[in-house]
Order: sequence, then structure tokens, then C-alpha cells
Amino acid sequence: MTSITRSEAETIQLARKLAKDFRGQEVVLLMGELGAGKTIFAKGILAGLGLRDLNQVCSPCFTLLNIYQAKFPVFHFDLYRLDREGDILDLGWEDYLDRGVIIVEWGEKLPIDLAAIRVVIARGKNNERHIQIELPRSVRPDERRLPKA
Repeated sequence: MTSITRSEAETIQLARKLAKDFRGQEVVLLMGELGAGKTIFAKGILAGLGLRDLNQVCSPCFTLLNIYQAKFPVFHFDLYRLDREGDILDLGWEDYLDRGVIIVEWGEKLPIDLAAIRVVIARGKNNERHIQIELPRSVRPDERRLPKA
């Protein structure tokens, strides 16, 4: 499903709707060019999980990992500064699987295939964002509910 948002608030709202039914073990891969809105989408996910202060949410591009406590623990990774597959695998991010929600900015760099929600964000005209959301293959068709912008 593809949605178009026209502001940061609309992007946050779309991500909030996606996250409201999370069960605490989801992996979300955020993909798109620099400045596309991956961190804004991450803020929306955290808002949907009940994090009150969205000002604390920032891209972990220098620290590689930020941890937030919301309805579930949220492990927010950023792979932007990592180019080698070995560096990405050495992060140990897989240790966080099943311990909470995992958000990975620059998810296209992840060298393994896993059941994850894939979110591709592309810039449009002005403040438009074209956001494509693909649910993991392991989700049963009767459970597939995508938010509408």
C-alpha cells in the first residue's frame, strides 16, 4: 500500500496508526534517501507505542542505537554510517529480536532477509512523502491491516 503525506504531522499520524496494533516483537525497516523522513516515521511509531516525549527521538546515526521505553522496549538502529556487511552484522542487533520493537533506518543495508515491515519513503513535490508499506510475509492475510493516511 502506498500513502501520500503532506506534512511531518501526517507522516507521524500514518506511522502511529501502523504501530497501534504492534505486539512488541515487530521489526520495521525504514528505507529512503537522506532527508526522506525515516526518523519522522520512527517518531510516529514511538507515538503509536505511547512514548510521550517525541523530542527525545532522534536519528542514532552516530551512536548506532537508541533505546526507548514505551508500551514495549524500542530498539532504534541507524545503519547510515556503516558500509561493510561485516560491520552491520557485528552490531549484534539480532540479539534484540523478540525483546521489543526494532526500527532500522537505512534498512536496505541489512544483509539478511527477515520477516519485517518494510517502509519505503520517497520525497515528492513540496513537503509530500510517498510512503509504501509492505507487511511481512509471515502475517496471515486476515491480520493484514494497513493504515490509511
